[in-house]
Amino acid sequence: MSFWWLNPLMKMGYKKPLEDKDMPLLGSTDRACNQYSMFMEKLNGKNLSPSPATPSFFWTIVSCHTCAILVSGFFALLKVLTVSAGPIILKAFINVSLGKGTFKHEGYVLAALLFVCKCCESLSQRQWYFRTRRLGLQVRSLLSAAIYKKQQKLSNAAKMKHSSGNIMNYVIVDAYRIGESPYWFHQTWTTSVQICISLAILYDVVGAAMISSLVVIVMTVLSNVPLARLQHKSKSKLMEAQDVRLKAMSESLVHMKVLKLYAWESHFKKVIEGLRKVEYKWLSAFQLRRAYNIFMFWSSPVLVSAATFLTCYLLKIPLDASNVFTFVATLHLVQEPIRLVPEVIAAVIQSKVAFTRISKFLDAPELNGQVRKKYYVGIDYPIAMNSCSFSWDDSSSKHTLKNINLIVKGGEKIAICGEVGSGKSTLLAAVLGEVPKTEGMIQVCGKMAYVSQNAWIQSGTVRDNILFGSSMDEERYHNTLTRCSLVKDLEMLPYGDCTQIGERGVNLSGGQKQRVQLARALYQNAEIYLLDDPFSAVDAHTSTSLFNEYVMSALSEKTVLLVTHQVDFLPVFDSILFMSHGEVIRSAPYQDLLADCKEFKDLVSADNDTIGVSDLNNSKPTQRSKEVSIKETYGIHGSGYTESVKPSPADQLIKKEERETGDAGVKPYMLYLCQNKGLLYFSLSMISHTFFVAGQILQNWWMAANVQNPHVSALKLISVYIIIGVCTMFFLLSRSLLVVVLGMHASRSLFSQLLNSLFRAPMSFFDSTPLGRVLSRVSSDLCIVDLDIPFAFALSLGGSLIAYGNLGVLVVITWQVLSVSVPMIVLAIWLQRYYLASAKELMRINGTTMSALANHLGESISGAITIRAFEEEDRFFAKNLDLVDKNASPYFYNFAATEWLIQRLEIMTAAVLSFSAFVMALLPQGTLSPGFVGMALSYGLSLNIMFVASIQFQCNLGNQIISVERVNQYMDIQSEAAEVVEENRPLQDWPQNGNVDIRDLKIRYRIDLPLVLHGITCKFEGGDKIGIVGRTGSGKTTLIGALFRLVEPTEGKVIIDSVDISTIGLHDLRSRLGIIPQDPTLFQGTIRYNLDPLGQFSDEQIWEVLDKCQLFEAVREKEQGLDSHVISEIQNRYENTPDNKYVKKLVVLDKLYPIASMMLGTISFIVLIKIWL
Repeated sequence: MSFWWLNPLMKMGYKKPLEDKDMPLLGSTDRACNQYSMFMEKLNGKNLSPSPATPSFFWTIVSCHTCAILVSGFFALLKVLTVSAGPIILKAFINVSLGKGTFKHEGYVLAALLFVCKCCESLSQRQWYFRTRRLGLQVRSLLSAAIYKKQQKLSNAAKMKHSSGNIMNYVIVDAYRIGESPYWFHQTWTTSVQICISLAILYDVVGAAMISSLVVIVMTVLSNVPLARLQHKSKSKLMEAQDVRLKAMSESLVHMKVLKLYAWESHFKKVIEGLRKVEYKWLSAFQLRRAYNIFMFWSSPVLVSAATFLTCYLLKIPLDASNVFTFVATLHLVQEPIRLVPEVIAAVIQSKVAFTRISKFLDAPELNGQVRKKYYVGIDYPIAMNSCSFSWDDSSSKHTLKNINLIVKGGEKIAICGEVGSGKSTLLAAVLGEVPKTEGMIQVCGKMAYVSQNAWIQSGTVRDNILFGSSMDEERYHNTLTRCSLVKDLEMLPYGDCTQIGERGVNLSGGQKQRVQLARALYQNAEIYLLDDPFSAVDAHTSTSLFNEYVMSALSEKTVLLVTHQVDFLPVFDSILFMSHGEVIRSAPYQDLLADCKEFKDLVSADNDTIGVSDLNNSKPTQRSKEVSIKETYGIHGSGYTESVKPSPADQLIKKEERETGDAGVKPYMLYLCQNKGLLYFSLSMISHTFFVAGQILQNWWMAANVQNPHVSALKLISVYIIIGVCTMFFLLSRSLLVVVLGMHASRSLFSQLLNSLFRAPMSFFDSTPLGRVLSRVSSDLCIVDLDIPFAFALSLGGSLIAYGNLGVLVVITWQVLSVSVPMIVLAIWLQRYYLASAKELMRINGTTMSALANHLGESISGAITIRAFEEEDRFFAKNLDLVDKNASPYFYNFAATEWLIQRLEIMTAAVLSFSAFVMALLPQGTLSPGFVGMALSYGLSLNIMFVASIQFQCNLGNQIISVERVNQYMDIQSEAAEVVEENRPLQDWPQNGNVDIRDLKIRYRIDLPLVLHGITCKFEGGDKIGIVGRTGSGKTTLIGALFRLVEPTEGKVIIDSVDISTIGLHDLRSRLGIIPQDPTLFQGTIRYNLDPLGQFSDEQIWEVLDKCQLFEAVREKEQGLDSHVISEIQNRYENTPDNKYVKKLVVLDKLYPIASMMLGTISFIVLIKIWL
């Protein structure tokens, strides 16, 4: 009840900045695992009930927490009852001051009773708030867990509607908003109860005039009903706009390397800025309506008092100190709940919108998990398909795969080949259960391992990626490394297999990433291996070595399905599936297929014409142990040249997320207020608020001074009171509008700086910074900056002005209270600092743990197929639950610490109020006029409410300003070289010839890492076609990156047509060169957008390029042609499009038209990366 259990943590936080390791564990009730289990148990129970209606997620959550809701509701009711006792005690006290006391020493008894009531009010309210916050945390945790679990099973059709950006928003923003809603839930009905009790007190005080109060309150509420609907619409549109903007930002950040290579940063930045403008439109609408709400409800007490006093005048009801200040005290007590109504409405609307979005996601269709069987032993045919057809789109009548008949014996080696787009990868996806089956029967029995066409690598160490959750077996592990040709590569890494791999494996070459994938699959010791063209990213020597050591030796007893374009390997397979247009044309051994199938013979001939006839074509697969022969070569893993540089463990690529520590002072506050004239708007709003508070005090002072004055008529008394009140309303309106203007200007400025900083950051930043860290800032932190901080500033300083105004009134009337109030203020300030020392660190830790949660979610979405293939869903889900708890723990202790602080402050203010009442009881009768006694006590009764509210608002602002800190951390990233150097711009037709002169080029990725390129010197004549070849990890991609200045040279220079590229702007350089990157890239949008993002070319030109790339027919078959949509966040190229050819070649098209025109025109310099297989 008193939160003493927090004292050790608060003491530790005051002595030193808290760290992650200092966080106590959450109680078992609050952990995500238990919350999710309880939720699913209730939901499944409802699913089994005979009721035909679909169970509601909302009511299921309510049923899980009914007891907690009722207990917190009891404390909420107790708080309302205790606070309502205040005006009754005040009325009795005024009667005592008028000499109408009922017994001796009644004043002392009333002062003591006042203290007891205020203490009970404090205890009940703190329990109410703490329990609802805790309930909100539990709901947030179970929703985060449910969303993660759902994304593991999401169907292909559902992914079209719920992108990775959407799912990230559901967890980071929507679940957070829903978690806030229980805090406000009891406020909805307690406000009504408190108003009803207040009306009853008012009826006792002013009689029938109370009806005027009721009418004004009802009219205020009714006038806000249509506004609430508009707010709901604005919030829904705002969240939709935020989804679209976050999706675009996520896509741009993931593909930043491509944007830089093509000099597209400016275009994509403008696209995001355009999406942000739409977001500003709805943000402005929502905030303006929220400001109007605040104005209406904050001004309602003025309107209520004016209407009531006028009615008293008309009905000839006499006004005296007793009824006037009992009325004022009652209004003061109900004022704060009424002022919170806009916040309640905003919270309810935001949580309703968020819950609707999450409910739609949780109701989305899932994959059918009935393909794989769990029994493995004694199965002769682990894979069997009988007349199966598959389609990515359930609603489409067009099949992706048609009439597939496949029976694979245990231990067989099956090769799957065919032209690009024939359905090879989709067949593997069908075996995995990723493609919906429309016809036939499929059965897969056995533990599977899967290697995707595009490597999926987790952030972490090389060892973690290979073990993939399995326990370490030293012998099997080292055998795996040998079989996958990884030993030499690991020797070159600074920490061997303990080296941290960047997100998506950025510090590994394409071939190394693929071999890590192969090692992951081999270490699992599965029965069935599905390999999707795994050798496409490695050089010819390594691929042959891998085929011998991996497929033919390590997997000699395993069932293998290998998709490949390398016909050299085909003769040694038991059977070859030749596919075309989604059908298996023929299934037979190599020699039979070569003899009987003309299409297969043409495929082999075409390959031979391209790369020369291999010795393998003359081989006969007479025995299982036969391998592909290769000559021994030295340095198969690169030159082997390394420098003996061993950086410290702190210099791993992925560093611990930075966060501020200690008290940052006013720096983050001034950072926010100094954005785009923000300080001016804030100053004006606070001046308006000061006049509003002063007007309210003046209003009541006028009433207190003249209510007993016979020389002031009732009409004059009421008229002046109303005029002052109406004037304060204008100041209130201007304050509300200025706060919205402040928020909009600050949001625009902060986002603009953040966006510019991110798009100008060098690639080294993206290589070493997990995407989750950036996304948490541009989603949850930015959402708080947009929606919460402007009003938090206004409420914080505004609440403080009101609280100190109330205290000032009390001090002026009963100056003796200074002896208590001054020490109280000093102690309150010290307590607040003591609290903030821990609270700020807790919120900072909450931010960093949110980044880790977002990063894990993003990785899980991109690697969903691999995770499902290895049946690792439970392990990843368990890790997610752990991350949810780690994120929830600092949040839990933060709001508990807030209640710890406020309870102590409330007891102090109760002591001040009781002491003030005790002083007035001690003074001889007549020392103070009854009007001033009533005014002092009416302000004193609301003192603890307003004082605590002001401290709470300050603490909330202190916690929320951490979001500004976190955004600011990425606003000043060290940028790349200038985009344009005005004094050194190349000619319009540069490069004219394309002569490239590389002189003693040395490159290292970081100052503490060894050189990657060691003094390369070479010269290319214009028009030459240069093939850059070398073993995996030898530096081919680094050399090409140097031409685009993705990494600045340590030494040496690159000269193109007599221009040193280091002297010109990056945009001028990159926009003049063309490149086909190593990693395929798709953006979410249409085919047209993917081919021509800048909109520079006509349809005729695009169709011409499609025809040259043999994609004309494939695109024309689409219903919408060039306007057909593709999905960017596909982990494998086949996942969301039925035609693999359609996806594979899109990347080639990005710069193909400019390349084609350059080849035909005067510009002959082209950079093409070709990884020779």
